[in-house]
Amino acid sequence: MRTSFIIGVSMILLTLLAGCSQQPVITSKSPVESVQAELDKLAPVALQCDLSALSAADKAALGKIIQAAKLVDELFLLQVNPENPQLRQAVARLEKPYQEMFQIMFGPWNRLDHDKPFLNDRAKPAGAGFYPADMTKEEFLAHVQNHPDEKDRLENTFTVIRRAKGNLEAVPYHLAYQPLTEEVAVLLEEAAALSDDASLKYFLQLRARAFRDDDYYESDMAWMDLNGNLEVVIGPYEVYEDALFNYKAAYESFVCVVDHAESKKLEVLSAYLNDMEAHLPIPDQYKNFNRGSSSPIKVVQEVFSAGDTKAGIQTTAFNLPNDERVREAKGSKKVMLKNIAQAKYEKCWIPIVNTVLAPKPLAAVSFDAYFNHVLMHEMSHGLGPGMITLESGEKIDVAKTMKELYSVLEECKADVLGITNLKLMMDKGVFPKEMEYSMYASYLGGMLRSIRFGINEAHGGGVAIQWNYCFDKGAFLLDENGKLTLDELKVLPALNDLAREVLMFQATGDYEGAKQFVEKYRVMTPVMQGMVEALKTVPVDIRPSYPVLAELGME
Repeated sequence: MRTSFIIGVSMILLTLLAGCSQQPVITSKSPVESVQAELDKLAPVALQCDLSALSAADKAALGKIIQAAKLVDELFLLQVNPENPQLRQAVARLEKPYQEMFQIMFGPWNRLDHDKPFLNDRAKPAGAGFYPADMTKEEFLAHVQNHPDEKDRLENTFTVIRRAKGNLEAVPYHLAYQPLTEEVAVLLEEAAALSDDASLKYFLQLRARAFRDDDYYESDMAWMDLNGNLEVVIGPYEVYEDALFNYKAAYESFVCVVDHAESKKLEVLSAYLNDMEAHLPIPDQYKNFNRGSSSPIKVVQEVFSAGDTKAGIQTTAFNLPNDERVREAKGSKKVMLKNIAQAKYEKCWIPIVNTVLAPKPLAAVSFDAYFNHVLMHEMSHGLGPGMITLESGEKIDVAKTMKELYSVLEECKADVLGITNLKLMMDKGVFPKEMEYSMYASYLGGMLRSIRFGINEAHGGGVAIQWNYCFDKGAFLLDENGKLTLDELKVLPALNDLAREVLMFQATGDYEGAKQFVEKYRVMTPVMQGMVEALKTVPVDIRPSYPVLAELGME
């Protein structure tokens, strides 16, 4: 009752905060049939999740956490576009497909089609709603150069850039997005009071404080130690939405139930982190053995997700936190969303490989190879350069040196190292050596799934780089029928070469070299385009619904 009232008040305030005295007018829109066709690219899936392992106290806490996660949807909606709350009111008067599309895409831009607008003709700003819509990259860089004392605030992960009397200024998230940030904090505190899981209680208390001051370090440290039946992520993390600089983090939430039995099977991998680091194809001086050795792996069932993580394409797994201080102190946690992975494999992956792969690799595709590559992808995010020292002596996060290229290079790195590290684990007896060809076949077959997201998107762009690089090296090729196949003797050497190039860009902070590399390989080739066209009738991704909400009385 109290939360419903708070949300209602928030929507009124958000309308005022959006800064527009008049409701946006929809002057043009895509035909309703084409919008419905885009919706049809997402296969509906009812995500099943068993709550029987939860205590009554944690079920009560879960309800509060999901309420907080629903507010994360509102926070992210503002980060995408400050006018979104008002635009949503206008969309409510249109046909249902427009409403559904707006909800899925968190705004008027189609994330499945390079952010093409389906409402109005306005292009999406590269900086989304994190910067003034009319601000150029050059203006920001010039302002930082002319005001070095403001550099840290302007580039801070948790500030929004606004204009004040003609100048740029940084506003902390917890102030820019009031009252929502306070409402989330209150709900997390209420959840903490209800829970009987000591580790979750501690994390939620610290995370509530972080929503009030944007200092997430202590709560990230506490999140690493969660050990109960609930796995909860809530806060600003990934920087993909900021395509201008990759500086600003977007709000997201995952609410999950832990599968302890499946998680235990994968614990052995954590012991090999230093072996994976040592195995990187770069000089030892660039390897990073300073990150914490803790690397918990959780297999979970997703109960609910919100914000950045569910905008358009659903997340299969994640590796957090991104704060290098936490990674150096404790490492990072890999979380595998198994019900999401299974749904994507059945609805999207299998139809794709049946269409594009030659007979030999097609026969070798398996869910285990797919799932284990996803796992090693997430583990590989925690490997390689993190904080680096430039020639000037400045110590800086790799993400800051790579700017807008960071996300695409990081996704490329994690994909490639996911394969090379999976092979390393086969060599060490963790996975059966017989899985090697299946690993290559499943990796190749799944590439089109990411490319269909668009090569300007971080994951799709990273895969386009891998595809073109491996074709150049002769590791991937077409058979006489135009189907994808591979030369299994060339795949691993090609991927090691690619890993070396990407890691060295990161290790040396070589932005210009990385830019030329990305421009060369992140391209849509005729072969790639032809295969994307051949997959028009195959779902691009899934569109989950959460039946467990009804069980909790929250629909």
